[in-house]
Order: sequence, then C-alpha cells, then structure tokens
Amino acid sequence: MAPFEHVHEHSVRYGDTDQMGVAYYANYLYWFEIARTEWLRARGKTYRELEAEGVVLPVTEAQCRYLKPARYDDRLRLVAWVAELTRVTLRFDYRIERAPGEVIATGFTRHCFLGPEGRPVRIEGALRELLAGG
Repeated sequence: MAPFEHVHEHSVRYGDTDQMGVAYYANYLYWFEIARTEWLRARGKTYRELEAEGVVLPVTEAQCRYLKPARYDDRLRLVAWVAELTRVTLRFDYRIERAPGEVIATGFTRHCFLGPEGRPVRIEGALRELLAGG
C-alpha cells in the first residue's frame, strides 16, 4: 500500500528571501516542519495533542537536496509522507514543488520518540497505526 501523502500549499514570503529574491536555504527545513505538522493534522492529530499524551518527536537527522531555487512569491506545494517507521524512530520524506511535477527540493527528517522523562519510548497501538498512514 502506498504511504499517505499530504500536500500543503505555502507561499514564499519576502522575509524568506535574500536580496536577490531567492529563498534562504534554512527555510527549506522550516518548510519540512510545516509539511509534517500538516501531515499529522490531516491524519487527525496535532503535535500539541502528541505532546499532551507525553510523546515528543525531536529531529535527530535532517537532509535537504536543493534542485532549483524558490523565489519570492512562489506558490509552493509542500509534500510529506512517512517513509520509515520503527518502534522508536520515524522518518518523514519531503518533496517541495513549485507546481505539480516541478520539484525544487527533496529531503527527509528522522525523529525519535521520547517520553515525558526524555527517554526513548516504543510507539504502538493507535499512534502507530496513525503514523503508518496507509
């Protein structure tokens, strides 16, 4: 079964760009965060609800491949899906498009599941099913 992909539309703001009107490279990681937050919301759960349940998802690794520049006022499609899920880690993959099919960046973030004491916890049951996203 194909993973659940969620698309969130986002415009490049003036403050996201440098003097040449090109998006600053670190903003792509911020856009990845927006994409995964909206992916979760589309699945019926918010980060705030996860945290209230005692689970946090810190980023342990991030990678971005820049293919084409995003520019001021571009309308972007932030696409996210869960590419890998273990009992204690999660990997989101991302694709940023300027238009359907015009990919300007790809990447991933890896997360671990931590409980209230900051120790790794195993994810099972309803949360695991939600994240499996099929």
